[in-house]
Amino acid sequence: MNREEFLKSEKDKYGKIYVDLTYAIDNIGPFIEKDKLDQRKYVNKLPVLKKYIDLLEAAERETSKKGGLLGLFKDDNTVDLLNSYKKDNIETFNQLEHCKNCVYINCAHNHDKFDGCLGCRPNSRIAYCDHDKINVTLHDNWNLRLNNDNTGEVDNFKVLATLHDVEREQKYIILHNRRTDEKFVLYYVPGISDDSYGEISDPEEFDFVVSTYQNVAE
Repeated sequence: MNREEFLKSEKDKYGKIYVDLTYAIDNIGPFIEKDKLDQRKYVNKLPVLKKYIDLLEAAERETSKKGGLLGLFKDDNTVDLLNSYKKDNIETFNQLEHCKNCVYINCAHNHDKFDGCLGCRPNSRIAYCDHDKINVTLHDNWNLRLNNDNTGEVDNFKVLATLHDVEREQKYIILHNRRTDEKFVLYYVPGISDDSYGEISDPEEFDFVVSTYQNVAE
Protein backbone atom coordinates (compact mmCIF):
# COMPACT_ATOMS: atom_id res chain seq x y z
CA MET A 1 0.00 0.00 0.00
CA ASN A 2 1.51 3.33 -1.07
CA ARG A 3 1.12 6.56 0.83
CA GLU A 4 -1.93 7.80 -1.07
CA GLU A 5 -3.76 4.50 -0.52
CA PHE A 6 -2.81 4.52 3.16
CA LEU A 7 -4.13 8.06 3.66
CA LYS A 8 -7.42 7.26 1.91
CA SER A 9 -7.91 4.02 3.84
CA GLU A 10 -7.24 5.68 7.19
CA LYS A 11 -9.45 8.66 6.43
CA ASP A 12 -12.33 6.46 5.28
CA LYS A 13 -12.13 4.29 8.41
CA TYR A 14 -11.53 6.87 11.12
CA GLY A 15 -13.48 9.62 9.41
CA LYS A 16 -16.60 7.44 9.63
CA ILE A 17 -15.98 6.73 13.31
CA TYR A 18 -15.55 10.45 13.97
CA VAL A 19 -18.71 11.39 12.06
CA ASP A 20 -20.81 8.70 13.77
CA LEU A 21 -19.68 9.71 17.26
CA THR A 22 -20.03 13.43 16.57
CA TYR A 23 -23.53 12.83 15.21
CA ALA A 24 -24.45 10.91 18.37
CA ILE A 25 -23.15 13.72 20.59
CA ASP A 26 -25.14 16.30 18.62
CA ASN A 27 -28.27 14.18 18.95
CA ILE A 28 -28.18 13.60 22.71
CA GLY A 29 -26.35 16.78 23.76
CA PRO A 30 -29.50 18.91 24.16
CA PHE A 31 -31.07 16.33 26.49
CA ILE A 32 -28.17 15.63 28.86
CA GLU A 33 -26.51 17.81 31.44
CA LYS A 34 -23.03 18.84 30.30
CA ASP A 35 -21.21 17.24 33.23
CA LYS A 36 -23.00 13.94 32.52
CA LEU A 37 -22.20 14.16 28.82
CA ASP A 38 -18.53 14.88 29.52
CA GLN A 39 -18.30 11.64 31.53
CA ARG A 40 -18.86 9.60 28.40
CA LYS A 41 -15.67 8.08 27.06
CA TYR A 42 -16.30 8.95 23.44
CA VAL A 43 -16.78 12.61 24.34
CA ASN A 44 -13.53 13.17 26.19
CA LYS A 45 -11.50 10.91 23.87
CA LEU A 46 -12.81 12.33 20.59
CA PRO A 47 -10.26 15.22 20.34
CA VAL A 48 -7.49 12.64 19.95
CA LEU A 49 -9.25 11.22 16.89
CA LYS A 50 -10.01 14.72 15.54
CA LYS A 51 -6.30 15.56 15.64
CA TYR A 52 -5.49 12.38 13.72
CA ILE A 53 -8.00 13.26 11.01
CA ASP A 54 -6.51 16.76 10.80
CA LEU A 55 -3.07 15.17 10.36
CA LEU A 56 -4.42 12.91 7.61
CA GLU A 57 -5.95 15.84 5.78
CA ALA A 58 -2.74 17.85 6.09
CA ALA A 59 -0.79 14.91 4.69
CA GLU A 60 -3.24 14.63 1.78
CA ARG A 61 -2.78 18.32 0.95
CA GLU A 62 0.99 17.97 1.08
CA THR A 63 0.87 14.92 -1.17
CA SER A 64 -1.27 16.70 -3.75
CA LYS A 65 1.22 19.59 -3.82
CA LYS A 66 4.14 17.25 -4.51
CA GLY A 67 2.27 15.20 -7.07
CA GLY A 68 3.68 12.74 -9.58
CA LEU A 69 6.89 10.92 -8.78
CA LEU A 70 7.78 13.43 -6.07
CA GLY A 71 4.92 12.06 -4.02
CA LEU A 72 6.47 8.61 -4.05
CA PHE A 73 9.86 9.47 -2.53
CA LYS A 74 10.83 6.75 -0.08
CA ASP A 75 12.40 9.18 2.36
CA ASP A 76 9.04 10.80 3.11
CA ASN A 77 8.16 9.93 6.72
CA THR A 78 4.48 10.91 6.65
CA VAL A 79 3.19 7.37 7.16
CA ASP A 80 5.70 6.72 9.94
CA LEU A 81 4.60 9.86 11.78
CA LEU A 82 0.93 8.97 11.46
CA ASN A 83 1.53 5.41 12.65
CA SER A 84 3.55 6.76 15.55
CA TYR A 85 0.64 8.99 16.59
CA LYS A 86 -1.73 6.01 16.42
CA LYS A 87 0.66 3.86 18.43
CA ASP A 88 0.97 6.52 21.13
CA ASN A 89 -2.83 6.68 21.39
CA ILE A 90 -3.72 3.07 20.56
CA GLU A 91 -5.92 2.59 23.65
CA THR A 92 -8.00 5.62 22.70
CA PHE A 93 -8.31 4.49 19.08
CA ASN A 94 -9.38 1.00 20.13
CA GLN A 95 -11.91 2.32 22.63
CA LEU A 96 -13.47 4.73 20.14
CA GLU A 97 -13.97 1.84 17.70
CA HIS A 98 -15.86 0.04 20.46
CA CYS A 99 -17.79 3.19 21.40
CA LYS A 100 -18.99 3.54 17.82
CA ASN A 101 -20.75 0.17 18.16
CA CYS A 102 -22.03 0.75 21.70
CA VAL A 103 -25.76 1.26 22.20
CA TYR A 104 -25.02 3.74 24.97
CA ILE A 105 -23.80 6.43 22.58
CA ASN A 106 -27.41 7.22 21.65
CA CYS A 107 -28.78 6.99 25.20
CA ALA A 108 -30.26 10.31 26.32
CA HIS A 109 -31.30 9.21 29.82
CA ASN A 110 -30.07 11.78 32.32
CA HIS A 111 -30.80 9.52 35.29
CA ASP A 112 -29.74 6.19 33.87
CA LYS A 113 -30.13 3.23 36.21
CA PHE A 114 -27.03 1.60 34.75
CA ASP A 115 -23.33 2.40 35.05
CA GLY A 116 -22.87 3.46 31.44
CA CYS A 117 -19.37 4.62 30.55
CA LEU A 118 -18.38 4.76 34.21
CA GLY A 119 -18.65 0.99 34.42
CA CYS A 120 -17.04 0.28 31.06
CA ARG A 121 -13.71 -1.52 30.79
CA PRO A 122 -11.16 -0.88 28.01
CA ASN A 123 -12.13 -2.48 24.69
CA SER A 124 -15.71 -3.08 25.79
CA ARG A 125 -19.12 -1.99 24.58
CA ILE A 126 -22.70 -2.22 25.74
CA ALA A 127 -24.39 -4.44 23.17
CA TYR A 128 -27.90 -4.41 24.65
CA CYS A 129 -29.86 -2.31 27.12
CA ASP A 130 -33.61 -2.22 27.75
CA HIS A 131 -33.26 0.99 29.86
CA ASP A 132 -35.35 -0.69 32.53
CA LYS A 133 -34.06 -4.01 33.88
CA ILE A 134 -30.88 -5.32 32.27
CA ASN A 135 -27.97 -4.54 29.99
CA VAL A 136 -25.24 -6.65 28.43
CA THR A 137 -21.63 -5.59 27.94
CA LEU A 138 -19.36 -7.51 25.57
CA HIS A 139 -15.59 -7.52 26.17
CA ASP A 140 -12.49 -7.99 24.04
CA ASN A 141 -9.13 -8.98 25.50
CA TRP A 142 -10.30 -9.31 29.11
CA ASN A 143 -8.72 -12.42 30.55
CA LEU A 144 -8.74 -13.79 34.09
CA ARG A 145 -6.74 -16.39 35.98
CA LEU A 146 -9.04 -17.99 38.53
CA ASN A 147 -8.67 -20.84 40.97
CA ASN A 148 -10.99 -23.82 40.49
CA ASP A 149 -12.34 -24.66 43.95
CA ASN A 150 -13.13 -28.22 42.88
CA THR A 151 -9.74 -29.13 41.42
CA GLY A 152 -7.46 -26.57 43.07
CA GLU A 153 -6.04 -25.72 39.64
CA VAL A 154 -5.65 -22.22 38.23
CA ASP A 155 -7.26 -21.82 34.82
CA ASN A 156 -7.23 -19.08 32.21
CA PHE A 157 -10.61 -17.61 31.34
CA LYS A 158 -11.78 -15.25 28.64
CA VAL A 159 -14.53 -12.90 29.80
CA LEU A 160 -17.28 -13.06 27.19
CA ALA A 161 -19.75 -10.66 28.80
CA THR A 162 -21.00 -9.00 31.95
CA LEU A 163 -24.66 -8.31 32.67
CA HIS A 164 -26.28 -5.86 35.06
CA ASP A 165 -29.77 -6.55 36.40
CA VAL A 166 -30.90 -3.43 38.26
CA GLU A 167 -34.12 -5.03 39.51
CA ARG A 168 -32.22 -7.76 41.32
CA GLU A 169 -29.31 -5.41 42.03
CA GLN A 170 -26.99 -8.08 40.69
CA LYS A 171 -24.17 -8.27 38.19
CA TYR A 172 -23.16 -11.42 36.33
CA ILE A 173 -20.11 -12.54 34.39
CA ILE A 174 -19.89 -15.13 31.62
CA LEU A 175 -16.54 -16.89 31.33
CA HIS A 176 -14.98 -19.23 28.81
CA ASN A 177 -12.40 -21.67 30.14
CA ARG A 178 -9.64 -21.75 27.53
CA ARG A 179 -8.36 -25.16 28.68
CA THR A 180 -11.61 -27.13 28.96
CA ASP A 181 -13.74 -25.03 26.54
CA GLU A 182 -16.45 -24.84 29.22
CA LYS A 183 -18.56 -21.75 29.89
CA PHE A 184 -19.51 -20.50 33.34
CA VAL A 185 -22.11 -18.01 34.54
CA LEU A 186 -21.41 -16.47 37.93
CA TYR A 187 -22.39 -13.58 40.15
CA TYR A 188 -19.92 -10.75 39.67
CA VAL A 189 -19.03 -8.20 42.35
CA PRO A 190 -16.45 -5.62 41.22
CA GLY A 191 -14.11 -4.53 43.99
CA ILE A 192 -11.56 -1.78 44.53
CA SER A 193 -8.59 -4.16 44.54
CA ASP A 194 -10.12 -7.56 43.80
CA ASP A 195 -13.34 -8.73 42.21
CA SER A 196 -15.37 -11.58 43.66
CA TYR A 197 -17.55 -14.23 42.08
CA GLY A 198 -20.33 -16.51 43.27
CA GLU A 199 -22.41 -19.43 42.12
CA ILE A 200 -26.00 -18.79 41.00
CA SER A 201 -28.30 -21.21 42.83
CA ASP A 202 -31.65 -20.03 41.43
CA PRO A 203 -32.35 -21.97 38.16
CA GLU A 204 -34.80 -19.35 36.89
CA GLU A 205 -32.31 -16.55 37.47
CA PHE A 206 -29.55 -18.59 35.81
CA ASP A 207 -31.69 -19.34 32.75
CA PHE A 208 -32.66 -15.68 32.40
CA VAL A 209 -29.01 -14.58 32.35
CA VAL A 210 -28.02 -17.26 29.86
CA SER A 211 -30.93 -16.58 27.49
CA THR A 212 -30.34 -12.83 27.62
CA TYR A 213 -26.67 -13.27 26.73
CA GLN A 214 -27.42 -15.76 23.96
CA ASN A 215 -29.95 -13.42 22.34
CA VAL A 216 -27.31 -10.68 22.23
CA ALA A 217 -24.34 -12.84 21.22
CA GLU A 218 -26.06 -14.61 18.33
